[in-house]
Amino acid sequence: MKITLFTSNQPRHLALVNKLSSVAEKIYAILECNTVFPGKVQDFFKKSDIMKCYFENVMDAENSLYGDISFSKNNVSTLSIKSGDLNLLNKEQLQEALSSDLYVVFGASYIKGWLIDHLVAHKAINIHMGLSPYYRGSSCNFWALYDHKPEYVGSTIHLLSKGLDSGPMLYHAVPKLNNSSPFEFTMKSVEAAQQSLVERISTKEIFNYIPQQQDKTQEIRYTRNADFTDSVAEEFLNRKLNNADIATLINTAIKPRLLLPFYY
Repeated sequence: MKITLFTSNQPRHLALVNKLSSVAEKIYAILECNTVFPGKVQDFFKKSDIMKCYFENVMDAENSLYGDISFSKNNVSTLSIKSGDLNLLNKEQLQEALSSDLYVVFGASYIKGWLIDHLVAHKAINIHMGLSPYYRGSSCNFWALYDHKPEYVGSTIHLLSKGLDSGPMLYHAVPKLNNSSPFEFTMKSVEAAQQSLVERISTKEIFNYIPQQQDKTQEIRYTRNADFTDSVAEEFLNRKLNNADIATLINTAIKPRLLLPFYY
């Protein structure tokens, strides 16, 4: 099997590259590159003391699960581009990666033009870090915690569509809390998404799901990157949310309706 993956260059994205390489003969990985020092360097997220503090927590949680940035396996061909350049590429530049058996999108920028047409036609799978249709857009699992709704932390595996995070859903994946900090808890949602998808690709179970349309009337929040400001991050950090707080909220909450068989 050949798999083409559109993703980014943080440790969690590189981890998915290597996970997929274990179940595929060949991986074509198109990496949209941002700084690996968010908060310290002005990039997708702004540079500030608050952002630096926030993302130090994110990176600690990420490194605890995935280690540091690393090289890819031998059966992986990579094409590294600056984030935002993806929609400027032409078919000839991506030609080698356009005849795969499966297409996966995880953490890529908003895809448009001829490329989204190609991916939709080939039933590309998107990993949305958030439980759709409840949380859509950017940093969804942060916003679920911010809203005191940890029961909505998770991911949605769905078919890619021209609308953002709006494609027909295949299943949901949710993390186990255990003794996690808030940052570890949301990062575990990434691992649940990745591990479940790789397992279900390996068994070919992923190809047997009947896609379910999203009910947009169930939406709680739709967020953009611009909504994640210094004041929002500072407020969240000052709450000093801990494992016991999250457990209490989850145990007393009315759980969202998830697609079966969801991964836990």
